[in-house]
Amino acid sequence: MVAIDFLKYKNWVVVGGTLNTTKYANKIFNRLKDNDYNVSGIHPKDDSGKLYRSLEQVPGSIEVIDLCINPKYGIDFVKEAVKLGIKNILIQPGAESAEIIKLAEENKLTAVEGCALVALATLKK
Repeated sequence: MVAIDFLKYKNWVVVGGTLNTTKYANKIFNRLKDNDYNVSGIHPKDDSGKLYRSLEQVPGSIEVIDLCINPKYGIDFVKEAVKLGIKNILIQPGAESAEIIKLAEENKLTAVEGCALVALATLKK
């Protein structure tokens, strides 16, 4: 499986700085939204009230988690995904770690390192 394969799923969460216009998480969040995906933003330290702080808080089903966050925080979202039965994780460049990959493999998650923006651009061709 590669990043573009995740685009068949419509219910996404983007974990990272989705409110910060200088961050890739923001660009990914908005591009998914612009392409008619159901997308929610999550950041564990959000105080704005505009983002969720955990996967458990997101209403509805989650089919794909897009990690755009430092791996030292991302690992907690992978652990939460295991607990909630969420099987698909797209790991953006810089969000990966051996610990995340190992945890995903041990729990039979589909974890792919790749870029959602590149996948979305490829889809349009």
